[in-house]
Amino acid sequence: MRASFRLGRIAGVPVGVNWSVLVIFLLIAWGLAANQFPRAYPDRPALAYAAAGLSAAVVFFLGLLAHEVAHAVIAKRNGIAVEGITLWLFGGVSELRGEARDPGAELRIAGIGPLVSLIIGLFFGGIAMLLALAGAHGLLLGSLAWLAGINILLAIFNVLPAAPLDGGRLLRAAVWKATGDRTKASVVAARAGWVLGALLIGLGLWQFLVGAGVGGLWLALIGWFLIGAAGMEERQARTGSALRGVRVTDVMTPQPQTASGDMTVADFVDHYLFAYRHSTLPLTEDGRPVGLVTLDRVRGIPADRRATTTLAEVSCRADELVLAAPDEALNDLLPRLSECADGRALVVTDQRLVGIVSPSDISRAVQRGSMREQMTTGRR
Repeated sequence: MRASFRLGRIAGVPVGVNWSVLVIFLLIAWGLAANQFPRAYPDRPALAYAAAGLSAAVVFFLGLLAHEVAHAVIAKRNGIAVEGITLWLFGGVSELRGEARDPGAELRIAGIGPLVSLIIGLFFGGIAMLLALAGAHGLLLGSLAWLAGINILLAIFNVLPAAPLDGGRLLRAAVWKATGDRTKASVVAARAGWVLGALLIGLGLWQFLVGAGVGGLWLALIGWFLIGAAGMEERQARTGSALRGVRVTDVMTPQPQTASGDMTVADFVDHYLFAYRHSTLPLTEDGRPVGLVTLDRVRGIPADRRATTTLAEVSCRADELVLAAPDEALNDLLPRLSECADGRALVVTDQRLVGIVSPSDISRAVQRGSMREQMTTGRR
């Protein structure tokens, strides 16, 4: 999930927000200000309802951020690099570079998020209880009570034993500990996520049909997301198993043909296109990669503009390039391949281009790794 804009760094981790956060933020603020608070506390000014709804929504998202920051901090303490944190429509995601080294680390990383949400919920619940005992009432008490309830509910939902929820990670840690097989544990957690997603879809559609309104559709949407994410996690687990022990240097195409970013698209099409055997062309300056051009990008330039358009203008920019070291584990590279829309990684040594990894290289490696696993299993 890509961030639409960055908020800065927390605990050394870049924090971003996807535009989809605006959707759920407005839904929460509107639901509180226009429905829940007016029903519970009638005859208040509309501005008071709006202020309470917006404030509660902001604090809720700060709690989500604390949940993800906790994951990131514990991941870093367990030797896993964190690329960033992104808040989006369904909450937040911590982009971890690598996997837990053992079930214990998996347990710690997964468990800290729901624990933080639970602590936040109990904190607001405690304040609300003290205010109620002191005789306070009104929107402040209502906002605190809602924040307590939503954070406790978030903690409970997140520990459901199904991927990609934190509870799925806890389930994976348990199965991994019991069997010693990380891949099997990941598949079990992913399939549990598929089952939970199907149940939520069924429950949501039933609620919608009996008149629960958009709440049922929202539940079904969450279930649909869980099924998609669980399926992706299972595929990633099987791919990771097939590629275990494989290094970037084992699959890369060494010393790829390159071009200068100053070359025009017309010059490339007229003199180099048919001589070039691959669909991707790295751009370099003094051996240092500065861009990446695919045939699809070149094809998108109208014929009348090709003579005045350089390859640098249509390339994947230098700050979008995915760079890898030859001895890097291929499994560590895979999550980063989506950072550039072209899906390739450039392999560098001392900042000089020495190879390129393409999706076809990955596919061949997965096929060979799968064959190796089948042969190994067959010998047992």
